[in-house]
Amino acid sequence: MLELQLGPMTIHPVILFDKDSWTLVDTGMPGSAPAILELAKQAGIGELPLRSIVLTHQDIDHIGGLPGILAAAGGQTDVLAHPGDEGAINGTQPMLKMTAERLAGFLEQVPADVREQFERTFLNPPGPNVDRTLADGETLPCGGGLTVIHTPGHTPGHVSLYHAPSKTLIAGDAMIAKNGELTGPNPAATPNMGQALESLKKFVGFDIARAVCYHGGLVQGGVNENIARVAKQV
Repeated sequence: MLELQLGPMTIHPVILFDKDSWTLVDTGMPGSAPAILELAKQAGIGELPLRSIVLTHQDIDHIGGLPGILAAAGGQTDVLAHPGDEGAINGTQPMLKMTAERLAGFLEQVPADVREQFERTFLNPPGPNVDRTLADGETLPCGGGLTVIHTPGHTPGHVSLYHAPSKTLIAGDAMIAKNGELTGPNPAATPNMGQALESLKKFVGFDIARAVCYHGGLVQGGVNENIARVAKQV
């Protein structure tokens, strides 16, 4: 798990590595690429090829660093996302929660090179950004096995991921962590809260020792029970 401070917001992308490559889950905000790549280097895997990037969903704080990371990877990386968010990530559909006016205002605040890179990738893409779509229940060959769990509600194509070897749930934004406790997603950023809470029931069948929330970080101890309590609120 990585920890990046982006102004008032702290985010937690995740790295999984094999002996000859690594996988990144989510890419931060526009301009986050150098910090993520530096943390990968500090972890001793920065010189290995980046095999794949798994995007849990389309929100800008998850896909914003994609252009910079792909540029650094040199064209050897597959981008994976769920079909429900594929259009927004490919730039063929608008982002669900980002109006054109809001996006323009946001991009005015980032360096010109970052803005231009983002616009080329998501607003005027030469081709699709997603190389392969994800299916609910499939297992990716990353870090010994990474199971895809489709958890719509926060966005239509939101996915969470379960790493069986370490019994770790990578929740994305399906849940947030506060003071070591798990709660449902942020209602203000979740267009279909009912569906998002219903999606949490899909976690109950997994043996989860720890959960990583993109917002809030790592939660350990009593995770299965914590999730069951939240899911019962539906």
